[in-house]
Amino acid sequence: MTDTAPAAPSARGSALAGIKVLDIATLFAGPLAATLLADFGADVTKVEHPKGDPVRSHGASKDGVGLWWKMLSRNKKAVTLYLGSPEGQDIFRRMVADTDVVIENFRPGTLERWGLGYEALAEINPRLVLARVTGFGQIGPYAKRPGFGTLAEAMSGFAAITGQPDGPPTLPPFGLADGVSALTAAFGIMTALHARERTGRGQVLDLAIIEPMITLLGPQAITYDQLGQLQPRTGNRSVNNAPRNTYRTKDGSWVAVSTSAQSIAERVMRLVGRPEYVDEPWFASGAERARHADELDAAVGSWIADRTRSEVVEAFEDAQAAVAPIYDMSDIFEDPQFQALDTITEVEDEELGTIRFQNVPFRLSDTPGAVRWPGPRKGRDTAEVLGRYGVDAEELAALAERGVV
Repeated sequence: MTDTAPAAPSARGSALAGIKVLDIATLFAGPLAATLLADFGADVTKVEHPKGDPVRSHGASKDGVGLWWKMLSRNKKAVTLYLGSPEGQDIFRRMVADTDVVIENFRPGTLERWGLGYEALAEINPRLVLARVTGFGQIGPYAKRPGFGTLAEAMSGFAAITGQPDGPPTLPPFGLADGVSALTAAFGIMTALHARERTGRGQVLDLAIIEPMITLLGPQAITYDQLGQLQPRTGNRSVNNAPRNTYRTKDGSWVAVSTSAQSIAERVMRLVGRPEYVDEPWFASGAERARHADELDAAVGSWIADRTRSEVVEAFEDAQAAVAPIYDMSDIFEDPQFQALDTITEVEDEELGTIRFQNVPFRLSDTPGAVRWPGPRKGRDTAEVLGRYGVDAEELAALAERGVV
C-alpha cells in the first residue's frame, strides 16, 4: 500500500490532462472506457474491492499475475476500497468532490442503496459526470437483470445473422459487445464533458450494452420496418456484394476478399481469369452479384487454391484489388504494417518485466496518447491517493484491519 507508481512518461501535455476519473466498474465495458481516457492523459484511479478486481483472475495468467489486468488497467492508479462499508462510502464521497467522471456498472439501485446515487453525488460535486454502463440500462423491465456482453450479442440481433446458413447463431469468442460499449461510453463521457463547458453542470450517462451493438447493424432496423425483411445468416458472404468470402490458399493459409466497390469486383474477376462475368448484366449490382455468389466464389476460390498466400496477396496488390491474409496473433506481431504503427507496443512491468500488448487505438499529431505503465499491483497507490483526502497512515492501517482497504 505504500508503493509508488514507477517512472513513466508524463501525461501533463496529453489531450485529457486535468480530467480526473474514478473507475469503480468491474470486468470489461466500463473499465475499458476508463482505459481509453487514461491512454490520452486522464488521471484515472481504479477503485477495486480489497479482495481484488475480478479481471485480475480472469483469463490467462503468468506466475499468478493476471495478463488481462495488465492491458485493461494500464495507465491507472490502483486503490483498494470497499464501497459497501460506511467508511468506504465516506472516503468515496471525499474523492468525488475532486473528480470529473465516475464510471460504474453495478446493478441499478446499488449506488442508491449505498447513498451514492447521482443526486447525492451531485450535491457534493454538481459538475460530476456519472457514466453508468450496464447490460440493460437504468430503466425498463430488464434493468435489474444481470447483464453481460454475451447477452447483448444475443439480443442485439448480432448472433442471429452470424454463422453458416445451416448452422446455429454464433457468438464471438471475445468481448465484442463490451468493446463496442466501451468505445461508445468513452465518446459519451467526452460529449458530457463538452456539454459541461456550456452548462456548468454534470449529468448521467446511461449506457445499455444491448444498444451500441444494434447501432452497428446498419440498415437492418429500417429495412425490417419498411420492408419486413430480416437478414439471414450467410456465413462469410455478404447480402450486399460478391465475391466476398474467405478462401483457402495452396499452402493451407486463408485470405479474405472484399468487393464492396464495383471497380474492385471487376478487377478481381479479371485477375482470376474470368472477365466474362464483368459483362453480365447482373454483375453491375452488388445485390445481384450476391445472388450469384456460388459461381463467383467457385471462380475466385479455385484461382486462390492454386497459389500460396504470399502469391495471392502480391497478385491482388498488383491488380489493386482488396485482399487480406487472415491473421492470428502471431502474424500480427510480425506484420510490418502493424510494426510501423506500433500497434503492439512494448512496456516495462513491475511484476513481469518487458511485456507487449495493444497500443492506444489511434494517433493524435499534437497530443498523442501513450501506454505509461501496465495494470499495477493491487493497492499499489492506495496510500498515496487516499492520503490526498485526509487518510493518514494510522487510519489506513485501521481501515486495512477492518477490510475496508
